[in-house]
Amino acid sequence: MTRPNGAAPLTVLFLVVLIDMIGFTLVIPFLTYFVQDLATGDGFSDIGARDRWVGIVLASYTLGQFLFTPLLGSLSDRFGRRPILMLGLASNTVFLIIFGLASTLWMALIARFLAGAGNGNIAVTRAYIGDISDREQLPGRMGMIGAAFGLGFMIGPLLGGVLTDPAEGFGGPFATEWWTDHPYFLPCLFAAMLSLISLILASRILPESLPESERKTRPKSGGLRRVLSNLIGVRDLTPVVRRLILTNATFLLAFTMLHATFILFTAMPVEDGGLGYDERMNGYIFAYVGLVGVVVQGGLIRPLSKRFDVRLLMIVGTTLTAIGLGWIPYLEPTPLAVGLLVMTFIAAGNGLFQPSQSSMLTTEARDSGIDLGRAMGAQEGFGALSRIIGPILAAFIWAETVNGTGLWTYHTVFRVAGLIALMSVLIQFGIKKSSRDQEAMING
Repeated sequence: MTRPNGAAPLTVLFLVVLIDMIGFTLVIPFLTYFVQDLATGDGFSDIGARDRWVGIVLASYTLGQFLFTPLLGSLSDRFGRRPILMLGLASNTVFLIIFGLASTLWMALIARFLAGAGNGNIAVTRAYIGDISDREQLPGRMGMIGAAFGLGFMIGPLLGGVLTDPAEGFGGPFATEWWTDHPYFLPCLFAAMLSLISLILASRILPESLPESERKTRPKSGGLRRVLSNLIGVRDLTPVVRRLILTNATFLLAFTMLHATFILFTAMPVEDGGLGYDERMNGYIFAYVGLVGVVVQGGLIRPLSKRFDVRLLMIVGTTLTAIGLGWIPYLEPTPLAVGLLVMTFIAAGNGLFQPSQSSMLTTEARDSGIDLGRAMGAQEGFGALSRIIGPILAAFIWAETVNGTGLWTYHTVFRVAGLIALMSVLIQFGIKKSSRDQEAMING
């Protein structure tokens, strides 16, 4: 079997990751409103009880990925990358449509969980690129994955906001009772059609990358066993690597608390202290966050890393995010520029933190003789736990305090998120810089 090469497979892989991110982020602007509607319809009249479901549904996708991506990775080692990628695209197509048609909370929850469970495309795409790339090609091609991430995070929320409630937003053929009763279906349908197109392209022009002679007929571990191995294996790593993994997990815990509660806050009526935003306005805000992230990670991080200590960039990024998180509940509807400044703090902080932390982890693991797969596997495992716990924790804090007074109000969850981010800053002060940190950042 000849390994695939050329632009066609890479183009399809870029589209796979881009569409994967669009499908994941597209729900951000309207998921809060959708879940609130479903919860109200299911009899949850109390605001706190209703809003608690936002975090649960949001975390269900990540939980599905957390549990099943290792299994899908093992299956791709055994049966090849192509069928698993196509399975992920088919899963996206089917479950996005089911989610858009959901009429109960449980239907929405199960659809999001199964969408995550069937979709290991990011991990399998990385493996595919590793199959077809030599050492010199690998950094640029992995950078392509990062570019698709950033672009997807810009496009997804924008589409989700603009396409929501077409009966009101577009009228014409959408001005019917059906579309009025299904205001969140069009963005889901649009993303599903993109996924279907990608599936057709993959079936036609994406060759298999893993020769049968190199496939593992009996994977050593898969599924839940591999997840547990990644988590438990952190105890065998060096103290610096463990501290870097803890730093990342703590940062992600704070950052993902924003996903569950930011729109709960912006959707609150102005007279109750919120901003009164609708789905479209929230879509614009999150598209702006994606744009700032692309600018920082795509254009600024390399020149900044040439001038400043990579540890300093990581600490500055975390601090900016902490300030932004704690500032959110004090925003007013006007001026909009202040709100954009706060989101700039959060997005730029994340953009500084992520590549800096990844660079330090990679360099420290190599300098310590630690297998990079072990270090990254442990980081991904604890990071996934944070992405599951963060939205649920935030939603429960919100539910318990949204109607409170004094110190315990809707401000509380953002203060907690900011404090957790500051904890990540404190953890970083114990990290010693490896001699090759800066070189890795500059050349990476």
